[in-house]
Amino acid sequence: MTSPADADRTQPTFFEAVGGEPTFRRLVAEFYAGIAADPLLRPMYPEEDLGPATERMTLFLMQYWGGPNTYSAQRGHPRLRMRHAPFRIGPAERDAWLRNMRRAVDTLDLPPDLDTTLWDYLERAAYFMVNVMEDPAVH
Repeated sequence: MTSPADADRTQPTFFEAVGGEPTFRRLVAEFYAGIAADPLLRPMYPEEDLGPATERMTLFLMQYWGGPNTYSAQRGHPRLRMRHAPFRIGPAERDAWLRNMRRAVDTLDLPPDLDTTLWDYLERAAYFMVNVMEDPAVH
């Protein structure tokens, strides 16, 4: 007889179900390829090389979805709002981020249920990061 804990282990984590590390590396590489050309978001990354940001996001997403805890081992608690607080993130930045991320997610060709699960999280995260409610161009 199996215990409920044993039954849980027979189900793959989301990380495993989508293909593990290679899938998250593809997702984030595609996302940052879009960021590199995005006139609104690219200036938020003053360094020439987007590699470090790409690696941090990859490690975070892998850990969040049940992969290795390398992100926390290297950087501590994610504290996403705190880490993004120095940047002006309004509705325009959120929407640009979501456009780039939607394009990246679409390249994965995930089954609809996995795509929806991933997208729902990413969309919630993008809205959570907004720290400026007014668009300065409107005033």
